[in-house]
Amino acid sequence: MEPITMIQELSNAFGVSGFEDEVLEVARRYAKAYTSHMEEDSMRNLYLHYAGNQPQRPVLMLDAHSDETGFMIKAIRPNGTLEFLPLGGWVANTVPAHKVKIKNRDGELISGVVASKPPHYMSAAEQAQSLTMDQMVIDVGACSAEEVKAMGIGVGAPVVPDVQMEYREQNGVLLGKAFDCRIGCAVLLEVLHRLNRSSLAVNVVGTLSSQEEIGERGVKTAVERVQPDIAIVLEGAPADDTFEPGYRVQTALHQGPMVRHMDRSMITNPRFIRFVLDEAEKLQIPVQEAVRSGGGTNGAMIHVAAGGVPTVVISVPVRYTHSHHCFTALDDFERTVQLVTHIIEALTPEQIRRF
Repeated sequence: MEPITMIQELSNAFGVSGFEDEVLEVARRYAKAYTSHMEEDSMRNLYLHYAGNQPQRPVLMLDAHSDETGFMIKAIRPNGTLEFLPLGGWVANTVPAHKVKIKNRDGELISGVVASKPPHYMSAAEQAQSLTMDQMVIDVGACSAEEVKAMGIGVGAPVVPDVQMEYREQNGVLLGKAFDCRIGCAVLLEVLHRLNRSSLAVNVVGTLSSQEEIGERGVKTAVERVQPDIAIVLEGAPADDTFEPGYRVQTALHQGPMVRHMDRSMITNPRFIRFVLDEAEKLQIPVQEAVRSGGGTNGAMIHVAAGGVPTVVISVPVRYTHSHHCFTALDDFERTVQLVTHIIEALTPEQIRRF
């Protein structure tokens, strides 16, 4: 399995919240050699049961969300332009003038562009104000609502950024869409590939969970089904190295995976996070530590489920998440895979009880 190819396929896949099917197709293809069986539920959660699992072991849930931020068509105007709503947390001023793909009722992808009133037609007051999303439309080059409907586009059609991933070998950086959390999905699949099944003391169930970007909805169902004893959540965490002063940077490219002590949704189990940091030190893998006043992950739902589940979130840094274009580094991906693989192989029932 070639990681760069896998990451590219995951990044390019169409998978806005609620429409994650293409992402799961990619995952199934890569995971089939390392799983005893796979299951999918009506939420579009995919469950990957590791081939080395045996009865009477603690269950480790290895989670990454498969959805990406995008949009949904709300209405079709008589002039053929499309009103839309965001799926996930967008900053409005990053949205206009970008290409998008709309999936029509037949599954075909239709190209469009996010448009707004040109400056030539704006008053001075309008030019001085920031655009809001209700001032934007998606234009597919049509001139009437009938023409749009003939393209198979209707209310409820899902929309994603039109971006194809590229890899820059000179500095080991990948540029693409949806690295939150497709880079986490790639880590999950690569970890399943590298695990030494003969040395495990836990059973591993990988979950590619749906609809995280609109409120951690899929994982609520997934954690009920898996009933884990312990969990590792994989993420593509927003990097802060291009806008924070050096002493405050906690998530930088090329500096290794980030573990999060706290965000608005969760305080990480301090014993589990200490275990992760100690194991990283043994492996001489650099790890970044973060304390965040905002943000949230699937860990929020998992750590309070099933009577309480020791949970840690391990993230690959991603610049400009929740935008059309993101950067992430291949060396951060590799270090994250190494660390997570080692942690799973080092866990024992006795250690889990101490958490």
